[in-house]
Amino acid sequence: MNSIKGKRIAIIGGAGFIGHHMALEMKAQGADVHVVDSLNVNSLLFLYSDNCPLEERKFYREIVISRLDLLEDANVPLHIQDARDYHGLSKTLGDINPQIIVHLAAVSHANRSNKDPFSTFDHSMRTLENALDYARGTEVEQFVYYSSSMVYGNFISGEVTEESVCEPMGIYGALKFAGEKLVIAYNQVFKLPYTIVRPSALYGERCVSKRVNQIFIEKAFENQIIQINGDGSDRLDFTYIKDLIQGTILTISNENGKNQIFNLTYGDSRSLAEVVEILKPLFDDMKIEYLPKDNLMPDRGTLCVDKAKNLLGYSPSYPIEKGLIDYVNWYKSFLKKA
Repeated sequence: MNSIKGKRIAIIGGAGFIGHHMALEMKAQGADVHVVDSLNVNSLLFLYSDNCPLEERKFYREIVISRLDLLEDANVPLHIQDARDYHGLSKTLGDINPQIIVHLAAVSHANRSNKDPFSTFDHSMRTLENALDYARGTEVEQFVYYSSSMVYGNFISGEVTEESVCEPMGIYGALKFAGEKLVIAYNQVFKLPYTIVRPSALYGERCVSKRVNQIFIEKAFENQIIQINGDGSDRLDFTYIKDLIQGTILTISNENGKNQIFNLTYGDSRSLAEVVEILKPLFDDMKIEYLPKDNLMPDRGTLCVDKAKNLLGYSPSYPIEKGLIDYVNWYKSFLKKA
């Protein structure tokens, strides 16, 4: 197994939830990591705009600013560049001259994607095509694309492997699957080495993406009603951000990671009702309301991670009983400062 030490790595969309965690850990492991981000999508510029709900602006702004401060403190360069701009992105990446590109730029929310297909295509597929087109014919050794568990659609048996048939539902899942096909096509035509990562139900510090656990915890802190779509039996493979970052770094530092698709999750689904039961002892008088299930939200479950374990040595270590406690404690600390 190789190391990422000294590797020049460009993370497109790197100021986001996943990206800033990744950049900080890669920097700590000795990589020459650069963040490329427009700060538009679910980030600082959006949080200063009238499009952002007023009640969210200040708190989420503080979270996003803390991400940028952490990157600055770690001496991770931030290149403010819109990845939809082909020439601008090409120049920025040309200046960095990366050996590895990690592509995170996207509208990372299924409901928002279904409501605004044009913007989702613009920020997800157009940015991806621009990044891929830069990478072909350069010295890029590996292109890492972040897909989603949503590409599977309904889980037929409650567990999926990377070989399971993909039948995505809705705009978000369809575009993620199309992105996978485009990445593979660039490998077929231009021999660009790739890795496709399929995460699931992420959670962790400094998230403002309205993911499930973030919503539950914030509602609990505010003593508001936690709304659950369905009867609470829906299962998700909840994945703590540190496990995902560990797995992603393994795909880069190990030759076995090239030209492969990996599920990078905890590898054991849990129901929404179980999440609530874990949170209840941490909050007084949690209020739960059950709503009809969204018909565009597939029935999901466990993503088998045996392939990543066998080929990469992946070893997730954060069950939700551990990860949620850390996440709640971070919120307590951050709220105290804010």
